[in-house]
Amino acid sequence: MSGGAEHAAHGSVKEYVVGLILSIGLTVIPFGLVMSGALSHPLTYGIIALCAVGQLLVQVIFFLHMNGSAEQIWNTVSGAFVVLIVFVIMLGSIWVMNHLNHNMLLGH
Repeated sequence: MSGGAEHAAHGSVKEYVVGLILSIGLTVIPFGLVMSGALSHPLTYGIIALCAVGQLLVQVIFFLHMNGSAEQIWNTVSGAFVVLIVFVIMLGSIWVMNHLNHNMLLGH
């Protein structure tokens, strides 16, 4: 392999450092909110969810080097499929647990 093709799939040190800084920031923000208790619970949960999505995007873009290019289309499609499956499993689990909780209450 030539040197240029070997390094094409990898990011630069600058990209890794930016990704690391963003990852640390997106981890520290929810941690600080939870530890301080400064905001209401629903708002804190929303910010945690937004930071989680941001963390996912940072990991995919800066460390897995996924983008919209033609070479990455199968990786992008696979990633979208995984997100869909995880979403369906999470919603299904919440639905099942809610119905179990409702239907198995003693005395009702």
